[in-house]
Amino acid sequence: MNNWNNFKRRSLWQHPLWDKLQKANGRKTWMIETDFASALVVKHEMPFKLNWLEVPRGPLCKDQKNFADIVKKIEELAVKEQSVFVRFSPYDEMNLKDARLKDASSDYHPETSLIMDLTLDEEAILEAMKQKGRYNIKVAERHNVSVEPSDNIDAFYEVLAKTANRDGFGVHPKSYYKTMMETLGENAQLLLATYEDRVIAGGIFVYLDEWGIYYYGASEYNYRNVMASYLVQWTAMKEAKKRGCKYYDFLGIAPEGAKSHPWLGVTSFKKKFGGEVVNYPKAKELVLRPFWFFVYKVRKMLG
Repeated sequence: MNNWNNFKRRSLWQHPLWDKLQKANGRKTWMIETDFASALVVKHEMPFKLNWLEVPRGPLCKDQKNFADIVKKIEELAVKEQSVFVRFSPYDEMNLKDARLKDASSDYHPETSLIMDLTLDEEAILEAMKQKGRYNIKVAERHNVSVEPSDNIDAFYEVLAKTANRDGFGVHPKSYYKTMMETLGENAQLLLATYEDRVIAGGIFVYLDEWGIYYYGASEYNYRNVMASYLVQWTAMKEAKKRGCKYYDFLGIAPEGAKSHPWLGVTSFKKKFGGEVVNYPKAKELVLRPFWFFVYKVRKMLG
């Protein structure tokens, strides 16, 4: 992507590595560029041989005019592909000012996240955490929990499947995580926490540009008292800092004030590390085939 370094907020989801990962998972993609804008576009298949297009965390634009220019190119692509709709989820509200764009009812990307400042030294990062966060890291260390890089996806997936069953969320097939690690290469890292010769927690992390990203995590409920997940996070933060990352993204928390949200439990865990709550614009959709879009929405509501 020629324009990659020209934008203030670059991200994994508009990077050529994400393009490579989508292709590895069998999805069709396009890299679209103008002089001052760029967009990675991902095609998602739907029933009845239909499809929709996603511009994850994009497009990347300099200003409103550039946004309009690249949306026109994306719309031309969508018409050619006979797509039902296009979903945009950029970081910048400015890039969503188009009367035809309507609020999306769902998105793969969170509206609220928690960002840690890694430009501080390690002691200052620890001091900025909630007292309970620092304490739980020390608890894991006192229990001699060991956190190390690993390529043992099988061990991670075993813990992940238990976590998903406990907390009621879905997981990808094991092959997806293997493909992710292989495709992202040195930009991805699997950390596993071992206690008494047993893997009890772990996470997949991505380090790219100025950002360290907590992508997937899992932990054994029966060993929750040793606080291994806290040491996994602290190890990842230190690794991100070592690699020159300036920020650490927890990749999604429940919105402020939410009374019921599927991420409320994990939000409590993440907030113990301190950080700044950041809100992003609501994703928008450009509908091109209204009838099929209505059918899609009804099907989503019915589950």
